[in-house]
Amino acid sequence: MIKPYLYLSGLEPLVVRPESNFVNIGERTNVTGSKKFARLIREGLFEEALSVARQQVENGAQVIDINMDDAMLDGEKAMTNFLNLVQAEPEIAKIPIMIDSSKFNIIEAGLKCVQGKCIVNSISMKEGVEKFVEQAHICRSFGAAIVVMAFDEIGQADTLERKVNICTDAYKILTEQVGYPPQDIIFDLNIFAIATGLEEHNNYGVDFIEACRIIKQRFPLVKISGGVSNLSFSFRGNETVREAMHSVFLYYATHAGMDMGIVNAGQLVVYDQIDPKLRDLCEDVILNKNNDDNSATEKLIAFAETVKSKGKEIKKDDTWRKTDVNERLKHALVNGITDYIDEDTEEARRQFARPLEVIEGPLMAGMDVVGDLFGSGKMFLPQVVKSARVMKKSVAYLFPFIEEEKIINQVVVKDQTEIIPMSASESNEVKDALAEILNDNKFQAYAFQKDVLVNGQSADFASENGRLCLLVADEDLEENKALIINESGFVVLKIKAEDVIQHSESTKRVIQNKLQQIKELAAKIKAELETPGKKNEGAAKILMATVKGDVHDIGKNIVGVVLGCNGYEVIDLGVMVPTDKLLDTAIKENVSMIGVSGLITPSLDEMVGVAKEMKRRNMNLPLLIGGATTSRIHTAVKIAPNYDHGVVHVLDASRSVTVVSNLLNPEQKPAFLAGIKEEYQKLKTNFENKKPVKQYIPYADAQANAVKVDWKDYQPVEPTFIGTKIFTDYNLSEIREYIDWKPFFISWELHGNFPEILTDKVVGVEATKLYNDANEMLDIIIKEKWLTANGMVAFMNASKTGPDTVEVEMNGKKETLEFLRQQVKKAVGQPNISLSDFIQPIEYGKDFMGAFAVTIKGIEPHLQRFIADHDDYNKIMLQAMSDRLVESFAEMLHKKTRMEYWGYVKNEMLTNEDLIHEKYMGIRPAPGYPACPEHTEKFKLFDLLKVTESIGIELTEALAMYPASSVCGWYFSHPKSQYFGIGRILQDQYDDYKARKQWDEAYAEKWLRPVME
Repeated sequence: MIKPYLYLSGLEPLVVRPESNFVNIGERTNVTGSKKFARLIREGLFEEALSVARQQVENGAQVIDINMDDAMLDGEKAMTNFLNLVQAEPEIAKIPIMIDSSKFNIIEAGLKCVQGKCIVNSISMKEGVEKFVEQAHICRSFGAAIVVMAFDEIGQADTLERKVNICTDAYKILTEQVGYPPQDIIFDLNIFAIATGLEEHNNYGVDFIEACRIIKQRFPLVKISGGVSNLSFSFRGNETVREAMHSVFLYYATHAGMDMGIVNAGQLVVYDQIDPKLRDLCEDVILNKNNDDNSATEKLIAFAETVKSKGKEIKKDDTWRKTDVNERLKHALVNGITDYIDEDTEEARRQFARPLEVIEGPLMAGMDVVGDLFGSGKMFLPQVVKSARVMKKSVAYLFPFIEEEKIINQVVVKDQTEIIPMSASESNEVKDALAEILNDNKFQAYAFQKDVLVNGQSADFASENGRLCLLVADEDLEENKALIINESGFVVLKIKAEDVIQHSESTKRVIQNKLQQIKELAAKIKAELETPGKKNEGAAKILMATVKGDVHDIGKNIVGVVLGCNGYEVIDLGVMVPTDKLLDTAIKENVSMIGVSGLITPSLDEMVGVAKEMKRRNMNLPLLIGGATTSRIHTAVKIAPNYDHGVVHVLDASRSVTVVSNLLNPEQKPAFLAGIKEEYQKLKTNFENKKPVKQYIPYADAQANAVKVDWKDYQPVEPTFIGTKIFTDYNLSEIREYIDWKPFFISWELHGNFPEILTDKVVGVEATKLYNDANEMLDIIIKEKWLTANGMVAFMNASKTGPDTVEVEMNGKKETLEFLRQQVKKAVGQPNISLSDFIQPIEYGKDFMGAFAVTIKGIEPHLQRFIADHDDYNKIMLQAMSDRLVESFAEMLHKKTRMEYWGYVKNEMLTNEDLIHEKYMGIRPAPGYPACPEHTEKFKLFDLLKVTESIGIELTEALAMYPASSVCGWYFSHPKSQYFGIGRILQDQYDDYKARKQWDEAYAEKWLRPVME
């Protein structure tokens, strides 16, 4: 049975469950609310307007609100054109659409364009019940969820009573007359401006919040929404106050039942980080407290004048160092401070009976806070990774003490070997002093004997009933000696001669503590052995790996850190892990679940293979799926059907903890997996039954609709050389200038454009810290030569010899390159593009192509150093910077190619920002990416350029490149060349390409499956 949740979808599903966080609805694609968007739409710049929608997605919007209500627009036409463009952009179309209009004809036009399940915003009873029912039937026929305004023929509901009554009436009509599922009903209870100076407006906030509470109690399946920015309209122009008001309002409204809202997600301040004085004033106004004669309003207005343009100096606060050690450890974890971690851990260790109790106590308490803050959106991924670094360093400090305790655990359950006295040794000052210490009354019961043999090994002193041997040694003991004594049922305590002579009282305490520790552990083990069925269970183990053939692991590493922060033991097998090794390790280590990751498209097939092999082995562990190429729909359709014991797609690190905790809870796991299975079955059924959203044309027609070029008058620019040019140990300082920082922040799950993200109200502080840390690391990388940049470019003669075939020749070596072509039906005048369209046909003469490969090498020893130092933060930072440098190297070489090596644009004057936005002439598409998505053409590029021999990049069996920070691709110079995506192809092109490549069916199916419709 499908759970009664609100199910929405674009290309990907959005399920609003009871435990879901607040759903942000992006507000900037609204001509009434965004001047920029309105201008672009009025001027017909729809393609450019898509960037506004894309930015909303990048800033964290989970639904996009699109509104075309402008008196100067043809609303139906504008809505239709824009939505059609949106559906062709996977980055935008992946999230659900909210079709927003006060005119129902525009809503109907929008409903005919969108795929998936959208939201209609809105319908109401303002024109009477009959019209309301008619519109609701139409919305339901399209399968849309609906926003219902608290609005009737009298007007908008502005009091608690009217909000509740109108929504109650609407609910009964929709569920009883129209048959609308309750979970698809979203009530907008009207958020009105407060603090206007008019007393009748003062209770608007309270009325909304109370209405949320009452309606959720009456109708628990419905959702509640609203336009949050209306609340602070009186303070327009003062963003500090407005953002604080929105956050305070949402804090109370969401707790009362508000599920979603139209709000700029990039401009919300964290509730706990609002200036306490401002927060209190906002609460007084919103909750209408202390507001006699508008006094709260006047106080907020007065405060607003003081914060319009003030900054504040951040001073280091060390007051936390004065708290007790448990609080200090928690503070260090939450704030990622490693400065005092060893001394604080040692202090805590001395306070607890066992070192493990430090981990289970203050350290896990601190990590619980980290997990809560991260889960609630009050902490960001870079902070979590820093917290993990603190945790790992503290655990590393405790590790020798924990290992010693393990030895004692093992020793005290063994039968003891008899102590054999040796002949008395000569008088020794140190032994005499130690004997004097042991003569203390505290040790009388232990009856220590001097100069004995224990299991054939000499000991200075030993106690049978204390199970302790004392060895005086200034040098490290031979490892075997201690092990042999341990095997005989005795614990070894090494004592320095200096301590015996100079610190007798301290030595006495050390021996006492060790005897007490052995005694307590012996009693504990005895109790456990006498308790039927009792066993010591550690943290749940989670096995993670990047699948065979794939070398990318940053995302996996981040998920591992987050899970480790939440108390799970993560076993990471690394990259390129064969399925047999993965599953053999899972059995050997007795793990609780397996997580696999991958970046390149062939990894998807490997994941299917993992699921099949788990089924063949009759395993019953959950399988987690993650990585950039994975998706919920692929998991549901391709992977989940091959395994019966739980396959779960994990979108990102922030979702991993919830998924894992559900799977490890024996009470929650069955229901959780049943819900996932139902959800995936629905996705699979919908996928198999769906009608194609896009129309496709025959391959022959697509070839006939190629890019039109007047080749008769075309004169290709000849490169300055034919052949290869190799760059070794290229200057990293020069490469650094070409870094595109936006993907760097995305890898840390901080979304936004650079440099604006550095001043973002929500993530700006952490983004700035991250940026500074990255640049500090870059300085060290360059100064100390941690990494080496190697690259090469090549230029070759080229001719188009078939509709999608290009022949190239370089220094006598020839190769045939095969390309794919778009088959989606295009608007009149728009071509179906193939990369072959940008090369001159052979009958018109000679043309040219280029190729390149770049890599960043030398990362491994530094990663190992960070791993040894338990420093995940700098490990992930180094991987991220290596990736940024290789992309920058590719960008820089392309620029030099355009201006110098090929020289087809000698006077290019572009900024780094222009390069990032691809405003240059020519393109550098990479095999395996949208314009040439079939990976095996990499073999030809590597063979032509001798890439492996020249700069050391290798191809894995899945055609990933190693080192992981490597890029390769083709160069095209034609003025009409452009980046594009092939999308899906039909069977006719599949058959043609298979024939051109001379593949058998199995090989063709393996490499072309990702692009088959």
